[in-house]
Amino acid sequence: MRFVHTADWQLGMTRRILGARPPKEAGGLTGEAQARFAEARLDAVRALGRLADAQDAAFVLVCGDVFESNLVGPDVVARACEALGSFRTPVLLLPGNHDPADAACVLRRPDFVRRRPAHVRVLDTPGVHEIVPGVEVVAAPWRSKYPLTDLVGEQLAVLEPAPAGTLRVLAGHGELDVLDPDDDEPARIRRDGVLAALADGRVHYAALGDRHSAWTDAVDDRIRHAGTPEVTDFDEIDPGHVLVVDLDERAARVTTETVGRWRFVRHDAALDTDADLDALDARLAALPDKERTAVRLALVGTLSLRQRSRLDDLLAGHGLAFAAVEVVEQHSDLATVPDDADLHELDLHGFAADAATELFAAAAPAEGTGDAESRDALRLLHRLVGSPR
Repeated sequence: MRFVHTADWQLGMTRRILGARPPKEAGGLTGEAQARFAEARLDAVRALGRLADAQDAAFVLVCGDVFESNLVGPDVVARACEALGSFRTPVLLLPGNHDPADAACVLRRPDFVRRRPAHVRVLDTPGVHEIVPGVEVVAAPWRSKYPLTDLVGEQLAVLEPAPAGTLRVLAGHGELDVLDPDDDEPARIRRDGVLAALADGRVHYAALGDRHSAWTDAVDDRIRHAGTPEVTDFDEIDPGHVLVVDLDERAARVTTETVGRWRFVRHDAALDTDADLDALDARLAALPDKERTAVRLALVGTLSLRQRSRLDDLLAGHGLAFAAVEVVEQHSDLATVPDDADLHELDLHGFAADAATELFAAAAPAEGTGDAESRDALRLLHRLVGSPR
């Protein structure tokens, strides 16, 4: 039996880095990148639907967090249902921590129920669900935002071995305890219980969601997190995929297929010289698919005012091509120290030269200090005057 394992579509997600922010912070970026990012998440859903159809999968299993929250707007719901309607393959949706099966569950809302395609089924009831003859899914949906027990473990505890000739897939959401042993969150999935259920034939594959990075258990490779089909954050490992699973009673043969197109890139750079700025410029210029790439920078070093002005121009220029370019202040330590060359290169006269000299005096470090507002004013002056490098 073949099926597609996926999770964490998070339709309706917004990312702060893609939103409208002042030019100083984001190089003039507008919220247009957010709209493209939202569309990309739907594109990934449509791509995995085409994949499932082409692979002749028995079903697509979405292990939680179909939507970003139960509060997404009706436009998000409508477009999601349109995307799901393009599938020929049956789709099973499990409520997760973002869209739990509580009183406000989006998967039970009238606007979703009314638009839901006939081949889409919501697994909001815990327990065993027959999908087709000989194939069952054991669902462990989230019933609230903050469950106090291992929901997967609850289902496995009352489960009998699968009948002969029946394949069973466990559908769960949440992180396994071995992935963060120090976290005492009560809803953590106990890996030993899942291993035991696989060993005695209560289930034959454990399809999990919640972890946005793909992950395979080292002891039994039938325990897997599919990861998110489209990247959502900078700390994810190898996102943008879905899993095609060929399953029998003894083994699972899993193929990873790419459906995502966006990238979130982190880059650390030490900036002390013009050559360092050249290298950063070249690094950003070389990144492909800039309109689908968000970059987060951590910068350390010491620059003159001229160099800092050049850096500001460099980031602003690249920010127009990328989905986003952001310097993370809490991970950066970039000092700006004015020098005599900075004042000379401004080539100012009269009142402007006197004002610049006063700003330099205030901005110059004394015992490791200097007036930050004066340095900012001088950086702006350098940009306005546009002194050549």
